[in-house]
Amino acid sequence: MPTTSTLADRIQEFLQRLSPLTRSSLLAELERLEMCDGDMPGCADLLTSLRSEFRKDGSPQTRINYASRYFFAPLEPLLVEGAPEHANTGRIQRGSLAAIWEWISRDLLPTMARDYIKKVDESILANNPHKARQVAAAFQIKVVKYLESTLRSPDSANQTRAKLAAYTASRAAYTDLTKMLPVLRERDALAKFDGALPDKIDKFDNARVVKTAALLDAFRKKHPDVLPFALALVAKRLKTSWELIRLATKAAPSKNAADIAATPYAIVVSMVLDRLEDNRAALRIALRNERVLVAKELLTRIYDTEYALQVRIDQLGPSEWGIRLDHLMNSIGTLVEAEVARFPDNVGHILGSRRLRRHESLSGRLTHLAWKGRDVVTGGAAQFKKLIRQT
Repeated sequence: MPTTSTLADRIQEFLQRLSPLTRSSLLAELERLEMCDGDMPGCADLLTSLRSEFRKDGSPQTRINYASRYFFAPLEPLLVEGAPEHANTGRIQRGSLAAIWEWISRDLLPTMARDYIKKVDESILANNPHKARQVAAAFQIKVVKYLESTLRSPDSANQTRAKLAAYTASRAAYTDLTKMLPVLRERDALAKFDGALPDKIDKFDNARVVKTAALLDAFRKKHPDVLPFALALVAKRLKTSWELIRLATKAAPSKNAADIAATPYAIVVSMVLDRLEDNRAALRIALRNERVLVAKELLTRIYDTEYALQVRIDQLGPSEWGIRLDHLMNSIGTLVEAEVARFPDNVGHILGSRRLRRHESLSGRLTHLAWKGRDVVTGGAAQFKKLIRQT
């Protein structure tokens, strides 16, 4: 068995075979995976070595240089951490930015990028952030024009995917690049909309829903391509993410899923499901690292979201939303069952407590049945109700 010193020597030997660019990309990729999966056995020494080379203080946080920071500034309110396991409508993975910046500065516009970086650095040295923002805005316009041309044909799009793959293994990078394009194009409109929203929406009641919908109606008439991003800005203000569905249910003539799907804001239901998937990923990491109290909080949030969807949307089960929700809750139930099964039957587990399901109505009891025995139930909430009536 190799000793610790021998292992360290092998790691150094391996790293020296790589170019500085490859080592830098490897560090960014390992940190992205560390953030997504929580635990990467055997990578500690590798990360330490790479951080000591590229970050003199050994910081575990990804440092973005001034040039890329100013360039990506319009995306900041829309960035999300975590694993790119789903579409994340209206949001962009922060972990994709490093690869996208490398591609822009090394492949798409290397000469213009060097000139841009020089001007930003000069502005920072002169203590003139306003000038740096102006320089960044001008470069953003250039990048948007080149992206529109580059991504126009399937062949060019495939080449772009291949280039990005040299900087990251994330499948979300190309998708995030295509999301970045309209956001940069409409950056001023999105910034104006963002400024018109309150800092925080503690109570998303009818009056606030109507007021927010009026802002959104005016926005989508002029900027329909970036409506999902405007909705994501609203979601950031809400106390609980599921409240976003009120924009769609308020606009629909009934609570029926088909009527809600026909509204201009039907996409918010998918966005709420995206956040439910975020919670599932976080729950998996929490359980893997035995952070039971964190898992409890996440599970309560998950149950509340499922309950909200069930009681606010009729005929949810047969819809695409209902099918996706059922799949999500099945996988969450499997995670919880595996955790509870680690303990003897006579030992209670906090994640098995019905107190996590704060709604004792029919839907609350259905949620309790969900994680206990979803494999025997098919067809969504209607079948659950039938089962309850028979018991």
